[in-house]
Amino acid sequence: MSTLPTQAGGVPVLVLKEGANRSRGRDAQHNNITAAKIVAESIKNAFGPKGMDKLLVDNFGDITVTSDGRTILDEMDIQHPAAKMLVEVAKTQDNEVGDGTTSAVIITGELLGHAESLIDKNIHPTVIIDGYKKASEKALETLEKIALHFDFSKSKDFLKKTAITTMASKLVADHKEYLSDIVIQAMLEVMEKQPDGTYKADIDDVKVEKKTGESLSDTKLVNGIVIDKEIVHSGMPKHVKNAKIILIDTSIENDKPEFDSKLNIDDPANIAAFLQEEEDMLRDMVDKIVATGANVVICQKGIDDIAQHFLAQKGIIAIRRAKKSDMEKLARAIGGKISSNINDLSTSNLGYAALVEERKIGDDKMTFIEGCTNPKAVTILIRGGTERLNNEAERSIHDALCVIRDLIVDPKVVAGGSASEMEMANSLKTYAQTISGREQLAILAFAEALESITVTLSENAGLDPIDILSELRYRHEKRETWAGIDVNSGKVQDMTKMNVYEPVAVKRQIIKSAYEAASLILKIDDVIASGKNKMPQAPPGGMPGGMGGGMGGYPGIGEY
Repeated sequence: MSTLPTQAGGVPVLVLKEGANRSRGRDAQHNNITAAKIVAESIKNAFGPKGMDKLLVDNFGDITVTSDGRTILDEMDIQHPAAKMLVEVAKTQDNEVGDGTTSAVIITGELLGHAESLIDKNIHPTVIIDGYKKASEKALETLEKIALHFDFSKSKDFLKKTAITTMASKLVADHKEYLSDIVIQAMLEVMEKQPDGTYKADIDDVKVEKKTGESLSDTKLVNGIVIDKEIVHSGMPKHVKNAKIILIDTSIENDKPEFDSKLNIDDPANIAAFLQEEEDMLRDMVDKIVATGANVVICQKGIDDIAQHFLAQKGIIAIRRAKKSDMEKLARAIGGKISSNINDLSTSNLGYAALVEERKIGDDKMTFIEGCTNPKAVTILIRGGTERLNNEAERSIHDALCVIRDLIVDPKVVAGGSASEMEMANSLKTYAQTISGREQLAILAFAEALESITVTLSENAGLDPIDILSELRYRHEKRETWAGIDVNSGKVQDMTKMNVYEPVAVKRQIIKSAYEAASLILKIDDVIASGKNKMPQAPPGGMPGGMGGGMGGYPGIGEY
């Protein structure tokens, strides 16, 4: 029970309901910062090429094996409100740029840890936030200054090197070069040039389909769409060349009335006429499809058995109940239009593909629509030995697709191996000397938070972080911009010579996300948690009718 200060007469004024908790001032700040730091610590050893994987088991017993920061935090089912903000950091980072989730969370945790030390020295959180803001702006300015610009239309080298760097820390690292080629080719297929000369690319135009079996080296890119559906009728052909495809998002069935109705037939001859009328309506639908010249029909809804028979007689392939997302990708891949009314079908709605074929992949049958001319949607079909490997491969390919998308939109990179973080930290230390007052301490704290990336990479590689950090500080003070840690050799190297690159867009978002999340948590100095509602007591003898509720004090099944 929470109260306000006692009034005259010693009577407390009740404000919050019974069971509510409240923490204020330093206690609230300490609890929030501690919770956030614990979350950051929990994913630290999954960071980098030498990071460890996590095995996560959910409430249903399903297992996930991953080193992806976003996935780990999603599966952890975190309850603390401040800790949940770090989960939001990971989600924002993943949604915006697709990579760098673990880095963003680690730096946020370090910013909060250093802020806690400053608060213990009686530096007000507002002063720290102001210092962090100046530091983040200076860090972003330095990042843009050291960025390497390139033209991917002339050379794909930076695209491949960056994609390989992204996959090097994943479970699929052994196949990183092969998968990188597939990812780059897929994104270059679907990118579009804008009127102002820039490019845009949408990863939603790349469908990622996975089937267990074979190995990751059998993963392939299909210049078209793969649908996890089989051809609906055994009498239809299993492959068609030079396919003319019609996409329909309405059912090829006789519509059922929306209201209850009853039809009385008193003459047996009328039954046959009624059934014949239904058949004629379906035949008319099929005739309208045939009139367009289509030899493949893909329907988002159902296809009546009789309609299937008529289509099979005409030698037309039909697929039913395709996903809406697949229909949209198909339209972009084959250059067709989705029709919502069978009466309005025309040849202008047709799309084209070199081949439509049903193939058995693993234990399932799938339909391949491939050989599309200049497709604006393609498919990556992942093959892996186990379902969990396929799931991790899908996450890795998603990250790589996002990274290539980032480079197509903003073709700028920096060297990896914590080289850019150390350069930004070095710049901040110099900048801090120009700032008077306590904000200088916050700027130096921001620099140390950026250096935590080097420390984490070193620790996860089994190296001495003090030796590595000391050497990197010395190298960057000598203007060796791209000096970073090569975790494979365990030495400080010029990371541009090691071909380790990361997109500027990812680094930019890490700085922004970390600063904003840390500021949000530092501004909180009062946490009020409402008391939980108590379940009503069960009546004597249990629930009415002798039923067991199994919750909130009511007897459950088997408790009598």
